[in-house]
Parts: sequence; C-alpha cells; structure tokens
Amino acid sequence: MDTISDNINQRIGVRIRVERESRSWSLSDLAGRAGVSRAMIHKIERGESSPTAALLARIAGAFGISMSTLIARAEMQEGKLLRFADQPLWRDPQTHYLRRHVSPRSDLPIDLVQVELPPGSDIPMPASSYALARQLIWLQQGELVFVEGDTRHEMKAGDCLELGPPNDCRFINESHEPCLYLVVRLNHSGS
Repeated sequence: MDTISDNINQRIGVRIRVERESRSWSLSDLAGRAGVSRAMIHKIERGESSPTAALLARIAGAFGISMSTLIARAEMQEGKLLRFADQPLWRDPQTHYLRRHVSPRSDLPIDLVQVELPPGSDIPMPASSYALARQLIWLQQGELVFVEGDTRHEMKAGDCLELGPPNDCRFINESHEPCLYLVVRLNHSGS
C-alpha cells in the first residue's frame, strides 16, 4: 500500500463497518445496495484491500452520503484550524488520483476537497454520490473534462462549474499533465 493511504485505508474500513452496522445491515445488504461483492467489502472493512475512488463512491452512495463525507468521517479530527501538514491525504490505488481534504471538521454544511488527477485518468462517479449536495468544481491547474450524464464540459485553469442534478459523472484528464481542482460541496442534510 502507498504510505499516504495506509493509515487512512484502515480508518475508512472501520468507518464503513460503523456506517453499515449503524444501519443494521449485513455485509450482504451493503454489497447488494452498492453493487460490490460481499468479499470485497469484507476485505476493505478489515483493511486487507485498498478501495478505489469508484468503489468508495458506490459504497458511500449506498449509505446515502458522498465519498467526501465517508472519508471525512474516517479521517477528520475536531478543531477550527486544519493546517496544511495535517490535511488528510488519500491516494486511489488504481488511478493514483490524490485527494486532500482541505476544510476542517465543523458543523458548517460545506466540504472543500482538492484533487490532483494524473494524466490519462478517467474516474467514474455514480449519481448517488451527488444526491444530497450541491457542488462546484474549480479547476486550478491543467485541463479537466467533466462528463455529467450526456453533457461534456471541457475545463481550463480558472474555470468553475456548478454541477446540475445528480447524474452519473466522470472526471477525465485527457492531457499529458496532471490537473488540480477544488471540489466545493454544500451538503443539504446532516450527512
């Protein structure tokens, strides 16, 4: 495992188990709702497998929360100031996309997440990941293609996009350079 992700993957696995058990769901219940094998969920919960971004999005969607919320619940400590050195990092073991949770844990219904997307990446996210929130994507560096349902948005550095109603989406970097973007997520519920 990547040293950036080792510790957070353990905490994510524990958090998935807590979320599942708080709903009185069996492994099979979660597997059926997320469209993921029971064995894979078991391995993730035990810290024996590193989940991909796409897999985490499907599991979070089954819980009715975003991937950001799921990861934040696993990684965040209390406090109003979250210093750069303490901002939790998670690297997707498949695409090597790097996710940095920027905003401190608080009762504000907003999350700020910075993502570095390597060249050639194509990351699908199910509509369920967007069901309970409004989001903006602010491209800070490089080029990003964001596919929202049947709509393709070609973004350049500085562009900011408001996402529409929940839809299956893809984050694509077709360039030869990494792209860096900030996701600003306003949660509609306490999830």
